Amino acid sequence: MALYKTCLLIDDNYIDNFVTSRLLESCKFADNIVVRQSSAEAIEALRDGSLTPDVIFLDLRMPGMDGFEFLQEFDKLEINKEAIKVFMLSSSLDPTDLRRSHANKYITQFVHKPITRQVLEELS
Repeated sequence: MALYKTCLLIDDNYIDNFVTSRLLESCKFADNIVVRQSSAEAIEALRDGSLTPDVIFLDLRMPGMDGFEFLQEFDKLEINKEAIKVFMLSSSLDPTDLRRSHANKYITQFVHKPITRQVLEELS
């Protein structure tokens, strides 16, 4: 049995999405793993109710709308945000990114890329 019902993975990098979604599947992290390659697509799916994740893995650096901009739009949604865990994903070592992540009320944890089996076990 999976830990979560639905996991949303938001990342513009196809390879990262492929590797991360395979790892999430093999670790039985969620029953459904949904991938969106842009924050705008993810916001639209959340807004129209076609997607109701329990957990979101959110890439920090993306073209168009980055992870923090996604969270600004996420804040405006009329959904039960408290029921959703958000993990910020990044390969960034910028201390400002870490501080902003820790200060954001929606981010459960900052996770360095690439995600590993050990990291997923620690998040469980």
